[in-house]
Amino acid sequence: MLQISDTQKIGIGLVGFGVAFLFLGVLFLFDKGLLAIGNILFLSGLAFVIGLERTFRFFFQSHKVRGTASFFGGILVVLIGWPLVGMIIELYGFVVLFSGFFPVVINFLRRIPVIGSFLNLPVIGPFLDKMSGDPSRQMV
Repeated sequence: MLQISDTQKIGIGLVGFGVAFLFLGVLFLFDKGLLAIGNILFLSGLAFVIGLERTFRFFFQSHKVRGTASFFGGILVVLIGWPLVGMIIELYGFVVLFSGFFPVVINFLRRIPVIGSFLNLPVIGPFLDKMSGDPSRQMV
């Protein structure tokens, strides 16, 4: 069994609250206060979960410069007061930064009973196959 330290437990809680605040910020028509708090909680939780040094190494790799700049630039734009524009910029940075994790997440979700059958529908399945980059599942 994988042992989780107390610091990592706190980090998981912070990430959870960060995602919840981001969701509420979008739900309440891009409320900049909720979005700003969500961003701060998400980043601090990520640092608690994987560690400060690994967080810096993840964000500041040479091939992830565009994603990092977009992600943090979007957070800055949200803090300045343009939440819709900032979230669009931040979403682009998130996709660029975390695109390596998408195939793993998609394949994991396909193994869950109800969600997996939904993700394998004829309309959604080929789109997710392209997104995950799985050549054995892509149709020509």
